[in-house]
Amino acid sequence: MNIKIKSIITALAFASSVSAFAADTIKIGVSGPFTGGSSPMGVSMRDGVKLAATEINANGGVLGRQIQLVERDDQADNQRGVQVAQELINREGVVATVGYINTGVSLASQRFYQEAKLPVINNVATGSLITKQFLPPEYADNYVFRTSANDTIQSSMIVEEAIDIRKFKKVAILADSTNYGQLGRADLEKALAAKHITPVAVEKFNIKDVDMTAQLLKSKEAGAQVILTYAIGPELAQIANGMEKLGWKVPMIGSWTLSMGNFIDNAGKNGNGAQMPQTFIQVPNTPKRQQFITAYLEAYKPANGRIPSPVSAAQGYDSLYLLAAAIQQAGTTDGVKVREALENLKAKISGVVTTYDHPYTHDNHEAITRNMVVMGEVKDGIVVYANKADEKKK
Repeated sequence: MNIKIKSIITALAFASSVSAFAADTIKIGVSGPFTGGSSPMGVSMRDGVKLAATEINANGGVLGRQIQLVERDDQADNQRGVQVAQELINREGVVATVGYINTGVSLASQRFYQEAKLPVINNVATGSLITKQFLPPEYADNYVFRTSANDTIQSSMIVEEAIDIRKFKKVAILADSTNYGQLGRADLEKALAAKHITPVAVEKFNIKDVDMTAQLLKSKEAGAQVILTYAIGPELAQIANGMEKLGWKVPMIGSWTLSMGNFIDNAGKNGNGAQMPQTFIQVPNTPKRQQFITAYLEAYKPANGRIPSPVSAAQGYDSLYLLAAAIQQAGTTDGVKVREALENLKAKISGVVTTYDHPYTHDNHEAITRNMVVMGEVKDGIVVYANKADEKKK
């Protein structure tokens, strides 16, 4: 046998083995923004998912098969998100997907999973509408699930902190112009109305805006005692820094994104005191959290030992464990059977955020409940528990 023929046979044998491996894996999509302003959330989520996959595979995988993650950067763009969903379903043949950071991308894209009867677990996006797009009677079954604290939960906590606990009477709302910002703003106004409070100012801005002077001046002139926010890190930092430039400092209380690394780093000292709802704070106060934090830091070595978006990483990690448990329980990767298993998980799943005990039902696809969420606070470059008593919660 000459060298050329031998090389061809070797190459064919290798290709055959790779093909057999690929066919034997369970392909799961991971969709999120891995570049751009939302990337601290997307990368942290992806890395949390990868940690979970590594652990699951090291323990024998699911149904005796290894998990193969298929990652796609949706760039926080609705149209790109639609393309990614179609590619993952039709070209890659994923059995389910975890991810979605941005509410707008989720609302635009997840319908393809619904149509294909494949589960998709939103593990960061929080818009209240996300799990309500495909409800009865129009849709018999809903394939959209979530492992993040929705905006109904968050807005009520933000308003409770501002009005009930800190006793502010005059509030301003600053929200970005995206679906995320405007749906969150609507949830805040609804929560305020329930307490008979009307905001003294409601201001909007765009992604990548670097000057919030006009919005802040209107809020200041209206007598705002506190600013409630719905946006992502870079623009939130512009709000904090803008107040410093104006010599006007009032508290910022907003959605969970005030914990993003690019808010904390870009705002610096001006971000101190900002408060936000959190499902996970990077404190090793349970064995599971300690194990997760240690594994993440060893694997990815983030700057300053701080996970860029701890919430995103933890929820990403938990979402894959929930999905893997459902596939194992179903005994198949068939989308209908996996959805049914998710809606009736029999095993308790030890996660970073919580221990999940029957987290979903047929009519409720929200894994996170109000009692699982605490208030965090920015303090000298990290997020800490705003209320020390919460640190003792398990």
